[in-house]
Amino acid sequence: MPGTAAFPAGDYPGERFGVPETGPGSAAGFGRRLAALTVDWLLGYLIAGLFAGPDALASQEFSWTVLGVWFVLTAVAVAAFGITPGMAALGIRVASLRSTLVGVPRAVLRTALLALVLPALARDGDGRGWHDRAASTIVVRTRG
Repeated sequence: MPGTAAFPAGDYPGERFGVPETGPGSAAGFGRRLAALTVDWLLGYLIAGLFAGPDALASQEFSWTVLGVWFVLTAVAVAAFGITPGMAALGIRVASLRSTLVGVPRAVLRTALLALVLPALARDGDGRGWHDRAASTIVVRTRG
């Protein structure tokens, strides 16, 4: 498992996974990741609001609707493309450490742990949260 003695820490985030230190392909920082999540969450609000109608904010179930929309939007996009709309806007993507694509099971696991918040905040020396470690993924920059 990454973070153990078999995977010693590198000189910069992501070095042990073969990503460059800076520029495209380097490990994405926490700020970009948080901003991308915020964009995706706001998009979830917008889409859920379209389904729920004009009195959506008054409904007690609306927050669950937003969570459900965000979950599907994130899991499907990461499984199919490795990128969500928020990630595309911020120039980052999810890269699999095992294969070319993340795939459905690992994308669902990653998104479920991300929804719990705390696994995403507990990060290792490479900036990967528990959700990325469990899914064998790393978030990298797509542009400089």
